[in-house]
Amino acid sequence: MKITVLDGYTCNPGDLSWAPFEKFGQVEAFDYTKRADVVERCNNTDIVISNKTVFSREVLEQIKRPKYIGLISTGYNVVDVRAAEELGITVTFVPTYGTEAVAQHTFALILELANHVAVHSDAVHKGQWRDYRKFCFWNTPLFELKGKTLGIIGYGRIGKETAKIAEAFGMKVIFYSHRDMGAQPHEQVELDTLFYESDIVSLHCPLNDRTKGIINRENLAKMKPTAWVINTARGPSVVDGDLADALNNGVIAGAALDVCTKEPPEEDNPLLTAKNCIITPHIAWAAKETRERLIGLAADNLESYLSGNPINIAR
Repeated sequence: MKITVLDGYTCNPGDLSWAPFEKFGQVEAFDYTKRADVVERCNNTDIVISNKTVFSREVLEQIKRPKYIGLISTGYNVVDVRAAEELGITVTFVPTYGTEAVAQHTFALILELANHVAVHSDAVHKGQWRDYRKFCFWNTPLFELKGKTLGIIGYGRIGKETAKIAEAFGMKVIFYSHRDMGAQPHEQVELDTLFYESDIVSLHCPLNDRTKGIINRENLAKMKPTAWVINTARGPSVVDGDLADALNNGVIAGAALDVCTKEPPEEDNPLLTAKNCIITPHIAWAAKETRERLIGLAADNLESYLSGNPINIAR
Protein backbone atom coordinates (compact mmCIF):
# COMPACT_ATOMS: atom_id res chain seq x y z
CA MET A 1 0.00 0.00 0.00
CA LYS A 2 1.26 3.44 -0.92
CA ILE A 3 0.71 6.39 1.41
CA THR A 4 1.31 9.91 0.11
CA VAL A 5 1.79 12.95 2.32
CA LEU A 6 0.92 15.96 0.16
CA ASP A 7 2.21 18.81 2.33
CA GLY A 8 4.23 17.49 5.22
CA TYR A 9 6.72 20.30 5.75
CA THR A 10 4.73 22.38 8.24
CA CYS A 11 4.13 19.43 10.53
CA ASN A 12 7.46 17.72 9.88
CA PRO A 13 10.18 19.94 8.41
CA GLY A 14 12.68 17.15 8.92
CA ASP A 15 12.99 16.93 12.70
CA LEU A 16 10.45 14.11 13.04
CA SER A 17 9.77 10.72 11.49
CA TRP A 18 6.92 9.39 9.37
CA ALA A 19 7.45 5.98 11.00
CA PRO A 20 3.92 5.83 12.50
CA PHE A 21 2.61 5.63 8.92
CA GLU A 22 5.37 3.41 7.55
CA LYS A 23 4.04 0.36 9.38
CA PHE A 24 1.04 0.45 7.02
CA GLY A 25 2.95 0.76 3.75
CA GLN A 26 5.39 2.77 1.66
CA VAL A 27 5.35 6.47 2.51
CA GLU A 28 6.11 9.18 -0.03
CA ALA A 29 6.23 12.56 1.70
CA PHE A 30 6.19 15.84 -0.23
CA ASP A 31 6.97 19.11 1.50
CA TYR A 32 4.32 20.88 -0.57
CA THR A 33 2.00 20.08 -3.45
CA LYS A 34 1.02 22.71 -6.00
CA ARG A 35 -2.67 22.97 -6.75
CA ALA A 36 -2.08 21.74 -10.30
CA ASP A 37 -0.44 18.55 -9.00
CA VAL A 38 -2.96 17.54 -6.33
CA VAL A 39 -5.16 15.30 -8.47
CA GLU A 40 -2.23 13.50 -10.12
CA ARG A 41 -0.52 12.77 -6.82
CA CYS A 42 -3.75 11.57 -5.28
CA ASN A 43 -4.50 9.23 -8.16
CA ASN A 44 -1.05 7.66 -7.86
CA THR A 45 -1.53 6.51 -4.28
CA ASP A 46 -3.82 4.47 -2.04
CA ILE A 47 -3.93 6.74 1.01
CA VAL A 48 -3.72 10.55 1.12
CA ILE A 49 -2.34 12.37 4.16
CA SER A 50 -2.65 16.15 4.13
CA ASN A 51 -2.46 19.25 6.27
CA LYS A 52 -3.68 22.35 4.41
CA THR A 53 -4.13 21.18 0.81
CA VAL A 54 -7.51 22.36 -0.47
CA PHE A 55 -9.94 19.66 -1.60
CA SER A 56 -12.83 21.39 -3.32
CA ARG A 57 -15.69 19.46 -4.88
CA GLU A 58 -14.04 19.97 -8.27
CA VAL A 59 -10.81 18.39 -7.03
CA LEU A 60 -12.55 15.54 -5.19
CA GLU A 61 -14.57 14.61 -8.28
CA GLN A 62 -11.30 14.01 -10.15
CA ILE A 63 -9.86 11.71 -7.48
CA LYS A 64 -10.57 8.13 -8.57
CA ARG A 65 -8.19 5.89 -6.64
CA PRO A 66 -7.85 6.72 -2.93
CA LYS A 67 -10.95 6.63 -0.74
CA TYR A 68 -9.28 8.03 2.35
CA ILE A 69 -7.92 11.49 3.14
CA GLY A 70 -6.33 11.73 6.58
CA LEU A 71 -5.85 15.28 7.78
CA ILE A 72 -2.94 16.10 10.08
CA SER A 73 -4.90 18.93 11.66
CA THR A 74 -7.89 19.75 13.81
CA GLY A 75 -9.54 22.05 11.29
CA TYR A 76 -11.06 20.47 8.19
CA ASN A 77 -12.50 23.51 6.43
CA VAL A 78 -10.01 22.92 3.59
CA VAL A 79 -12.07 19.88 2.51
CA ASP A 80 -15.58 19.94 1.07
CA VAL A 81 -16.65 17.17 3.44
CA ARG A 82 -20.17 16.98 2.02
CA ALA A 83 -18.79 16.31 -1.45
CA ALA A 84 -16.31 13.79 -0.03
CA GLU A 85 -19.10 11.88 1.68
CA GLU A 86 -21.18 11.83 -1.52
CA LEU A 87 -18.17 10.46 -3.40
CA GLY A 88 -17.45 7.77 -0.83
CA ILE A 89 -14.21 9.34 0.40
CA THR A 90 -13.60 9.11 4.14
CA VAL A 91 -11.99 12.23 5.64
CA THR A 92 -10.59 12.12 9.16
CA PHE A 93 -9.13 14.80 11.41
CA VAL A 94 -7.37 15.03 14.78
CA PRO A 95 -9.77 16.68 17.23
CA THR A 96 -7.25 17.43 19.95
CA TYR A 97 -3.50 17.20 20.22
CA GLY A 98 -2.08 20.57 21.30
CA THR A 99 -4.08 21.61 24.36
CA GLU A 100 -1.08 22.17 26.61
CA ALA A 101 1.04 23.79 23.90
CA VAL A 102 -1.61 26.34 22.93
CA ALA A 103 -2.32 27.22 26.56
CA GLN A 104 1.43 27.61 27.12
CA HIS A 105 1.73 29.94 24.13
CA THR A 106 -1.26 31.93 25.33
CA PHE A 107 0.65 32.71 28.50
CA ALA A 108 3.85 33.36 26.60
CA LEU A 109 1.94 36.15 24.84
CA ILE A 110 0.36 37.41 28.06
CA LEU A 111 3.72 37.49 29.82
CA GLU A 112 5.30 39.32 26.91
CA LEU A 113 2.68 42.05 27.24
CA ALA A 114 3.19 42.12 31.01
CA ASN A 115 7.00 42.10 31.09
CA HIS A 116 8.15 42.92 27.53
CA VAL A 117 11.07 40.52 27.84
CA ALA A 118 12.09 40.82 24.18
CA VAL A 119 12.01 44.63 24.26
CA HIS A 120 14.28 44.80 27.28
CA SER A 121 16.62 42.06 26.09
CA ASP A 122 17.08 43.93 22.80
CA ALA A 123 17.74 47.16 24.70
CA VAL A 124 20.44 45.51 26.81
CA HIS A 125 22.12 44.01 23.76
CA LYS A 126 22.13 47.46 22.14
CA GLY A 127 24.03 48.88 25.13
CA GLN A 128 21.24 50.78 26.85
CA TRP A 129 21.90 49.20 30.27
CA ARG A 130 25.61 49.87 29.98
CA ASP A 131 24.98 53.50 29.06
CA TYR A 132 22.33 53.99 31.75
CA ARG A 133 24.84 53.18 34.51
CA LYS A 134 22.14 52.27 37.05
CA PHE A 135 21.35 48.85 38.43
CA CYS A 136 18.13 48.62 36.37
CA PHE A 137 15.87 50.38 33.89
CA TRP A 138 12.60 49.71 32.09
CA ASN A 139 11.33 51.13 28.83
CA THR A 140 7.71 50.06 29.19
CA PRO A 141 5.24 49.72 32.05
CA LEU A 142 5.49 46.32 33.78
CA PHE A 143 2.52 44.50 35.28
CA GLU A 144 1.73 41.75 37.76
CA LEU A 145 -0.89 39.21 36.74
CA LYS A 146 -1.99 38.43 40.29
CA GLY A 147 -5.45 39.80 40.96
CA LYS A 148 -6.19 40.51 37.30
CA THR A 149 -9.30 39.05 35.64
CA LEU A 150 -8.87 36.74 32.68
CA GLY A 151 -11.96 36.45 30.50
CA ILE A 152 -11.97 33.31 28.36
CA ILE A 153 -14.19 33.08 25.28
CA GLY A 154 -14.58 29.39 24.53
CA TYR A 155 -14.42 27.06 27.52
CA GLY A 156 -13.27 23.85 25.88
CA ARG A 157 -10.09 21.87 26.50
CA ILE A 158 -7.73 24.74 25.70
CA GLY A 159 -9.83 27.32 27.52
CA LYS A 160 -9.87 25.17 30.65
CA GLU A 161 -6.13 24.49 30.47
CA THR A 162 -5.50 28.23 30.11
CA ALA A 163 -7.70 28.84 33.15
CA LYS A 164 -5.59 26.41 35.21
CA ILE A 165 -2.43 28.36 34.37
CA ALA A 166 -4.18 31.64 35.19
CA GLU A 167 -5.09 30.30 38.61
CA ALA A 168 -1.43 29.50 39.27
CA PHE A 169 -0.69 33.19 38.70
CA GLY A 170 -3.39 34.20 41.17
CA MET A 171 -5.78 35.49 38.53
CA LYS A 172 -9.55 35.50 38.65
CA VAL A 173 -11.08 33.58 35.73
CA ILE A 174 -14.46 34.13 34.12
CA PHE A 175 -15.65 32.61 30.87
CA TYR A 176 -18.27 32.90 28.16
CA SER A 177 -19.86 30.05 26.24
CA HIS A 178 -22.95 30.20 24.05
CA ARG A 179 -24.34 27.18 25.92
CA ASP A 180 -24.90 26.64 29.62
CA MET A 181 -21.85 24.77 30.91
CA GLY A 182 -23.44 23.86 34.24
CA ALA A 183 -21.34 23.64 37.39
CA GLN A 184 -17.73 24.63 36.65
CA PRO A 185 -14.78 25.78 38.75
CA HIS A 186 -15.00 29.20 37.11
CA GLU A 187 -17.86 31.65 36.70
CA GLN A 188 -19.79 31.63 33.44
CA VAL A 189 -20.90 35.13 32.46
CA GLU A 190 -22.69 36.87 29.62
CA LEU A 191 -20.50 38.11 26.78
CA ASP A 192 -21.02 41.79 27.62
CA THR A 193 -20.04 41.13 31.24
CA LEU A 194 -16.86 39.42 30.12
CA PHE A 195 -15.82 42.40 27.99
CA TYR A 196 -16.66 44.91 30.72
CA GLU A 197 -14.93 43.08 33.60
CA SER A 198 -11.86 41.43 32.05
CA ASP A 199 -8.34 42.79 32.22
CA ILE A 200 -7.39 40.26 29.57
CA VAL A 201 -9.76 38.72 27.01
CA SER A 202 -8.42 35.48 25.54
CA LEU A 203 -10.03 33.68 22.59
CA HIS A 204 -10.23 29.87 22.64
CA CYS A 205 -13.32 29.39 20.51
CA PRO A 206 -13.93 27.67 17.17
CA LEU A 207 -14.67 29.82 14.14
CA ASN A 208 -18.36 29.90 13.32
CA ASP A 209 -21.14 32.40 12.70
CA ARG A 210 -21.25 33.30 16.41
CA THR A 211 -17.52 33.92 16.79
CA LYS A 212 -16.52 35.41 13.44
CA GLY A 213 -15.65 39.05 14.10
CA ILE A 214 -16.42 38.79 17.82
CA ILE A 215 -13.52 41.19 18.51
CA ASN A 216 -15.06 44.18 16.80
CA ARG A 217 -15.45 47.91 17.37
CA GLU A 218 -18.61 47.52 19.46
CA ASN A 219 -17.17 44.91 21.83
CA LEU A 220 -13.77 46.58 22.09
CA ALA A 221 -15.52 49.76 23.25
CA LYS A 222 -16.85 47.82 26.27
CA MET A 223 -13.35 46.92 27.46
CA LYS A 224 -11.19 48.70 30.01
CA PRO A 225 -8.63 51.12 28.51
CA THR A 226 -5.96 49.05 30.28
CA ALA A 227 -7.18 45.72 28.86
CA TRP A 228 -5.51 43.33 26.43
CA VAL A 229 -6.80 40.97 23.74
CA ILE A 230 -5.15 37.57 23.16
CA ASN A 231 -5.97 35.37 20.17
CA THR A 232 -4.52 31.88 19.76
CA ALA A 233 -7.74 30.54 18.21
CA ARG A 234 -8.82 31.64 14.73
CA GLY A 235 -7.81 34.82 12.91
CA PRO A 236 -11.23 35.82 11.52
CA SER A 237 -12.59 36.09 15.06
CA VAL A 238 -10.89 39.49 15.06
CA VAL A 239 -11.84 42.41 12.82
CA ASP A 240 -8.31 43.57 12.05
CA GLY A 241 -9.11 47.21 11.36
CA ASP A 242 -11.29 47.57 14.44
CA LEU A 243 -8.60 46.11 16.72
CA ALA A 244 -5.88 48.28 15.16
CA ASP A 245 -8.02 51.40 15.65
CA ALA A 246 -8.70 50.45 19.27
CA LEU A 247 -4.97 50.03 19.94
CA ASN A 248 -3.94 53.22 18.17
CA ASN A 249 -6.65 55.32 19.84
CA GLY A 250 -6.19 54.01 23.38
CA VAL A 251 -9.51 52.17 23.57
CA ILE A 252 -7.52 49.17 24.88
CA ALA A 253 -3.87 48.93 25.85
CA GLY A 254 -2.47 45.91 24.01
CA ALA A 255 -2.99 42.80 21.93
CA ALA A 256 -1.06 39.62 21.26
CA LEU A 257 -2.04 37.38 18.37
CA ASP A 258 -0.83 34.05 17.03
CA VAL A 259 -3.30 34.01 14.15
CA CYS A 260 -4.42 36.49 11.49
CA THR A 261 -7.45 36.81 9.27
CA LYS A 262 -5.25 36.01 6.28
CA GLU A 263 -2.06 34.02 6.79
CA PRO A 264 0.54 35.17 6.16
CA PRO A 265 -0.78 38.72 6.64
CA GLU A 266 -0.74 41.14 3.75
CA GLU A 267 1.75 44.01 3.90
CA ASP A 268 -1.08 46.50 4.47
CA ASN A 269 -2.64 44.64 7.42
CA PRO A 270 -3.19 47.47 9.95
CA LEU A 271 -2.22 45.26 12.89
CA LEU A 272 1.39 45.12 11.65
CA THR A 273 1.81 48.79 12.56
CA ALA A 274 -0.66 49.06 15.45
CA LYS A 275 0.54 50.18 18.89
CA ASN A 276 1.59 47.49 21.38
CA CYS A 277 0.52 44.62 19.13
CA ILE A 278 2.54 41.41 19.31
CA ILE A 279 2.10 38.91 16.46
CA THR A 280 3.62 35.43 16.23
CA PRO A 281 3.37 33.30 13.05
CA HIS A 282 0.73 30.71 14.05
CA ILE A 283 3.15 28.71 16.20
CA ALA A 284 1.08 27.96 19.31
CA TRP A 285 0.58 24.39 18.07
CA ALA A 286 4.12 23.85 16.77
CA ALA A 287 6.14 22.51 19.71
CA LYS A 288 8.09 19.43 18.61
CA GLU A 289 6.32 17.18 21.10
CA THR A 290 2.95 18.45 19.90
CA ARG A 291 3.73 17.81 16.23
CA GLU A 292 5.00 14.33 17.08
CA ARG A 293 1.75 13.63 18.92
CA LEU A 294 -0.24 14.95 15.94
CA ILE A 295 1.46 12.56 13.51
CA GLY A 296 0.86 9.65 15.88
CA LEU A 297 -2.83 10.45 16.28
CA ALA A 298 -3.28 10.85 12.51
CA ALA A 299 -1.69 7.40 12.10
CA ASP A 300 -4.14 6.03 14.69
CA ASN A 301 -6.97 7.39 12.54
CA LEU A 302 -5.59 5.52 9.53
CA GLU A 303 -5.24 2.31 11.52
CA SER A 304 -8.88 2.53 12.63
CA TYR A 305 -9.99 3.15 9.04
CA LEU A 306 -8.03 0.16 7.73
CA SER A 307 -9.52 -2.05 10.45
CA GLY A 308 -13.02 -1.11 9.30
CA ASN A 309 -13.86 1.08 12.28
CA PRO A 310 -13.05 4.66 11.24
CA ILE A 311 -12.90 7.32 13.94
CA ASN A 312 -12.78 11.12 13.92
CA ILE A 313 -14.64 11.42 10.64
CA ALA A 314 -15.04 14.98 9.37
CA ARG A 315 -18.70 15.67 8.62
